[in-house]
Amino acid sequence: MYKYCKMTFKLCDDCQTFFKVLPLDWQEIILPFWDHLKATTKGYVLVDNNQIIAGGLVFTECPPDMMYAKDEADTWMHNGYLYVGFIYVIEERRHQNLGSVWLQNLKKTHPKQNYWLTIEDLKLDVFYTKNGFKRIKSLHNQGVEEVLYIFNA
Repeated sequence: MYKYCKMTFKLCDDCQTFFKVLPLDWQEIILPFWDHLKATTKGYVLVDNNQIIAGGLVFTECPPDMMYAKDEADTWMHNGYLYVGFIYVIEERRHQNLGSVWLQNLKKTHPKQNYWLTIEDLKLDVFYTKNGFKRIKSLHNQGVEEVLYIFNA
């Protein structure tokens, strides 16, 4: 665990609590697969006053939202990269740098680990590059561009 002010970064014992703070469309993506993925996926949350204010998942196998590019996912994972996804900060705590705090704590927890992720919202490029991720290439999912980023420890 890492403390940041009065916040705590910790591994989820039961990610169901984290899933309840996610938007419904995100829940619809992850929940049907969770029973299969929970053995190989870790959830980390930022907690403030016993409330989850931010969190995300770290996958060791292809997550459900990346099945369209499973070969790409398998290549990165075969090369030792873990997929970071479902990073979320609750609405009332946005614009407080909590996404960066979450990523910093993840990197401190696993200092030699490389990560990869994809984004659809290209406005998030600034956020991820500020946090040490490098844009690698574009992927296309049903006509929608997603950009793949990596972080090298």
